[in-house]
Amino acid sequence: MLPANNHALERCAEAIKLGGLVVFPTDTVYGVGCDPYNVAAIERVYRAKRREQTKALPLLLSGAARIADVARETPEAAHMLGSAFWPGALTLIVWRRPGLPVQLGGGETIAVRVPDHEWAREFIGVCGGALATTSANLSGQPDALDALTAASYLGNDVELIADGGPGGSGVPSTVVDCTSTPVRVLRAGSISEESIWKALGEQQGERT
Repeated sequence: MLPANNHALERCAEAIKLGGLVVFPTDTVYGVGCDPYNVAAIERVYRAKRREQTKALPLLLSGAARIADVARETPEAAHMLGSAFWPGALTLIVWRRPGLPVQLGGGETIAVRVPDHEWAREFIGVCGGALATTSANLSGQPDALDALTAASYLGNDVELIADGGPGGSGVPSTVVDCTSTPVRVLRAGSISEESIWKALGEQQGERT
């Protein structure tokens, strides 16, 4: 376990490069991440979390521009919502770019988010701009809001834990499917549905 500082950035990025798993703080909960192009590392995440393979792994991005690296196309609605709420607790589902491993799940789509956490974005950037990331807990258990809780869940299955102290809202991100027309709010979280509709305008949004 390392304090989340500049030294930890280098150590954690090296672990990711070598196929390792790293726990790190975000603006919502602590997450566990890996190289999104390393199939063995992706499979380790599923095993460590005891996560069903049918549940796709989302990607955290270092910045909004990185969506072009992982999305086949970026719908206008995704541009609008990203401009309005990124960095922040908004997850967008877009069409995935060929080349992303099928082991990430999601079929032809991928879920992406830019966290509102400076250290996390720097870490993701050093790792190439995207990490396959999910909450650092065992599936079905409460989310980890500090490094010690994350360690109690996954400490034996990860290479490093970056301790950013207690924090994170503990409220999951709002999930919006931008592959449908009109878009659909699949999960209401930190960002209200009303805020989504306001950002999109009445012609772009549809309540579900």
